[in-house]
Amino acid sequence: MACGEASFAIALADSLFLSISPDAARSRVLLFLAVSFAPFAIVAPFIGPIIDRIPGGRRMTVFIVVALRCLTVVSMINRLDSLSLFGLAFASLVLARTYGVSKTAIVPSLVKNDEELVSANSKLGLLSGAMGFVAAVPAGFLQLIDARATLIMSAVMFGLAALASLQLPRHVATVPRHVEKIGIEELHSFRVRRIALSMMLLRGVIGFMFFHVAFWLRDESAGTAWFGFALGLSSVSIMIGNLIAPYLRRHMSEQAMMLFVFFTIGLIGVYAGFVGGITAGIVLISVTNGLGSVGRLAFESVVQKEAPDANRARTFVRYETRNQLAWASLGLLAVFLTLPGPIGFAFVGSIGLVSSVYFFVNRAN
Repeated sequence: MACGEASFAIALADSLFLSISPDAARSRVLLFLAVSFAPFAIVAPFIGPIIDRIPGGRRMTVFIVVALRCLTVVSMINRLDSLSLFGLAFASLVLARTYGVSKTAIVPSLVKNDEELVSANSKLGLLSGAMGFVAAVPAGFLQLIDARATLIMSAVMFGLAALASLQLPRHVATVPRHVEKIGIEELHSFRVRRIALSMMLLRGVIGFMFFHVAFWLRDESAGTAWFGFALGLSSVSIMIGNLIAPYLRRHMSEQAMMLFVFFTIGLIGVYAGFVGGITAGIVLISVTNGLGSVGRLAFESVVQKEAPDANRARTFVRYETRNQLAWASLGLLAVFLTLPGPIGFAFVGSIGLVSSVYFFVNRAN
């Protein structure tokens, strides 16, 4: 899946805004951001609860979703210049979110106890980062030839992922209905709400960096190749983030992990703003994505620990909806402000430093 996602992102990035005029790119990205958020309107109220209730159906759900993802990408190959591209992108993103929710719901059923959840999620993220990097490099070069070649690569990867999903266990337990009221109360605890807000801000920063760097690289030679390299390096950074997150958790609390994440992003962001240049931008976007994976694991750990009675599929859909809104909102800000590279980097750094101060002041709570 990670290989297919990386290829898909590079193909759409070039088709949507890297290879056309700035004004046309902005209107396309606005539509794309609306399309990227719209799937959550479907996933949140319907798909999450359905996944929570299907006894033993998550294995088949994953297979069907990934197979349909493959067919959707195949349909996009000859429609890159058509408005139907956005309809297919919408369908593809709905399927992507459904897969993400299904995976989140399956993981707790595959471990012996909740203490293994952080490690299990870390290993999945590590594998995803490695595969994303492996795919991003050739996908970037294929994009220089033809965006359709990149989509073909994405479709092949999704097809292989569908076959691999058949190896999942046949039976996955569901959550009984009587825990819903308890779960709601747990999800409103101060610790859960605070780290959820932090995760939403972190996702917003990641969205801002994605579009800021993408538009900034438009004016550089071999912008598509640089963007592909940035995504590949981000995948490596995500892999490293997933690798070190369990180690950090053994030596600090989840709140301290978030403090570390924002403080590091703040320092590197300010430094990148001072230095400027392609190298600084690529380093910042990769570090932001990598530390985003550390923050995600801290967030998931708090929710799973503080709200064990919550229905996990619908719970994470609810939070992911807010996170995606933050990603799209700050991404939209990056598109329309079109700040110079160093100014955007410094903006990200300031968000990181202010957020780290907030965590430090409230560390005792």
